[in-house]
Amino acid sequence: MVGVYRVYPKKRSSFFANLSVNSTLILINIITFIIFTILLASNILTIDFIAIKPSNILQGKYLWTFLTSMFMHAPGALTFLSFHLFANMLSLLFIGGLVEKILGAKRYLYFYLGAGLFAGLFFVLSSLIFKGDFDTFAVGASGALFGLVGLLMLLTPNLPVYVMFIPIPIKMKYAAPGILIVLWLISIAGNVGIGNTAHLGGVVFGLIYGFYLKSKYKNKIKYINKLFS
Repeated sequence: MVGVYRVYPKKRSSFFANLSVNSTLILINIITFIIFTILLASNILTIDFIAIKPSNILQGKYLWTFLTSMFMHAPGALTFLSFHLFANMLSLLFIGGLVEKILGAKRYLYFYLGAGLFAGLFFVLSSLIFKGDFDTFAVGASGALFGLVGLLMLLTPNLPVYVMFIPIPIKMKYAAPGILIVLWLISIAGNVGIGNTAHLGGVVFGLIYGFYLKSKYKNKIKYINKLFS
């Protein structure tokens, strides 16, 4: 018996189609950093158009910086080299990759953006209390990153993680608040603008979403907790 088979040409997949959401976010952060740096250096744009500044937002100006500030990082001594970008993207590579596996691609993307936007809003509103932030510009993915950290504090509290410059693993439930406290102390002692309230806002968003997941998917969260303990 002779069979007839149809051969269909393989669909060509694009480079971006093969990337995970987390890898795509890292790539976007790097590209936007380069673009924004060029625009700022060329005086085509001022920092007001990119970085979030509470006094601007509360006057109803530059509202899009809630989003653009999430994809810009502070430049270093050399224009296209930024420790801020490197540290955040390295953290996102490991933490974001894990959270994407737990949440799934679509839910992870929404959560990441939601955490970053909430962190920015938290930073703006808290500037009414912490007056030193009122006229301060803030940029970076740290708010969204701390949202991921806050979520993992609840979903995988015993997950051993390495914190930069510390050679021993620390459980997530201790590492997350520890990082917040250390950064706050550094900013106070060295008078460094770190955006601690944005970090705190990210953690709060992550904790809220974590409590929601724990209440809705109790068995799945218990399994995830055991899997990453």
